[in-house]
Amino acid sequence: MSQAVARTIVFVTSASVLIIEILAGRLLAPYLGVSLEVFTGIIGVILAGISLGAWLGGRAADSFEPKRLPGPLMIAGGLAAIASPSLIDLLGPGVGDGPISIVLLSALGFFLPAALLSAVTPVVIKIRLGSLSQTGAVVGSYSAIGTAGAILGTFVTGFFLIAAFPTRPIVAGLGIGLVFGGALVIGAGRRSGALALLGLAAVLGGLLARAEGPCQFETTYHCAQVLVDSNRPSGRILVLDRGFNSYVDLEDPTHLEFRYARVMADVIEAILPGGPLSVLSIGGGGFTFPAYLDAIRTGTNHVVLEIDSELVEIGKAELGFADQAEVIVGDARSTIGATAAGSIDLVIGDAFSGLTVPWHLTTLEFVESIESIMRPDGVYVINVIDYGDVDFARSTARTMREVFASVAVIAPPSYLVGGEGGNFVVVGSGQSINAESIQLLIGRRSGNEVIITGERLDVFIADAAILRDDYAPVDQMIDHP
Repeated sequence: MSQAVARTIVFVTSASVLIIEILAGRLLAPYLGVSLEVFTGIIGVILAGISLGAWLGGRAADSFEPKRLPGPLMIAGGLAAIASPSLIDLLGPGVGDGPISIVLLSALGFFLPAALLSAVTPVVIKIRLGSLSQTGAVVGSYSAIGTAGAILGTFVTGFFLIAAFPTRPIVAGLGIGLVFGGALVIGAGRRSGALALLGLAAVLGGLLARAEGPCQFETTYHCAQVLVDSNRPSGRILVLDRGFNSYVDLEDPTHLEFRYARVMADVIEAILPGGPLSVLSIGGGGFTFPAYLDAIRTGTNHVVLEIDSELVEIGKAELGFADQAEVIVGDARSTIGATAAGSIDLVIGDAFSGLTVPWHLTTLEFVESIESIMRPDGVYVINVIDYGDVDFARSTARTMREVFASVAVIAPPSYLVGGEGGNFVVVGSGQSINAESIQLLIGRRSGNEVIITGERLDVFIADAAILRDDYAPVDQMIDHP
């Protein structure tokens, strides 16, 4: 095996492992969501595959003729990669929540291809090692080449492939390419068998590339579906990953199906004077509130910060979004600075990654930036999801109380005492929050939510931590249902 061929093999197989690692997050999202815990599980499983693969590859290189191993390992790794999306789709619906489920499903889908492909490098090193005096140079050079491949695989996948192609065709192309490369490495003596495997890989890869998977729309950030409400023909439900994200009535934009949205509407009506408003929404989702406020507060100036440009297109094509708001595409943390200080009446926080508010949109520093763009009597209202001991909901309220003179939490009584959970609405303002007016509006629509402020809020918050840029373990705080 020439040096050029050896380096190419190590480069390609190392790049492939990191491509699989990044794509794993997209394949798991419909079943496990998108969170720090999911990516932690994926990284840990891939590292375990790399570790075991390197060890067993080194043992195999000492026990067998090493020149016979790289081709079959590449072929097996390619076939395992092709199989991984189907395994995830088969097993994903049956898994639960929590670290054990994350690690188990990640391992079933991605441990084997990572281990097989990581076994190639020590085998190639054994082939290229001419004498013990060259050990340092050979091992070092191939380690560097493998790392360079991993870096390129990471950059190409994260910055280009995911934005340009659906996940399954990428996996199919990667698997077929590995099988083809393995067939070339095997050489003429065993080419007929290798070509048969290549044909099998092409068939399986073609089927995978044509498979639709669980996503109606696969955006850069989400697995998205739009469902028709069977009880309301004009109702549309936007599902992102595994959560019901938004509800829109195409014929009646004033219809608010989700409980938290009705609570937010009560807050807006009770606190903010009638007439048009200046509104900033953090997260667009199904663009429910731009349509709602356009209908009830004609002339409202509404700006939405939405990181996922494809959600804007889904909103226009499927959810009746007709430019009732200006959309700024980008992460809210970096785009909020374009808003003039002291210009906003209402800030709506409704950004989610799975069931979790992205951690950097929960911190004291971000809440301070929100307060800086609000008018003195403006209102910040945020939707958060929590269960069990509701540490995240309590910390959200604690953090907002560091910034705003008045803070309130609105939720069903059973949520506030712990054990049960779901959507909490947290309100912050520089003016006194009229809790009585909000509670009256809730009662008029026969809602079961209660609003807590003052001493009751102190009891609810208790010893909750303040969320800061250097400490915001949001994913770990949230108990799952």
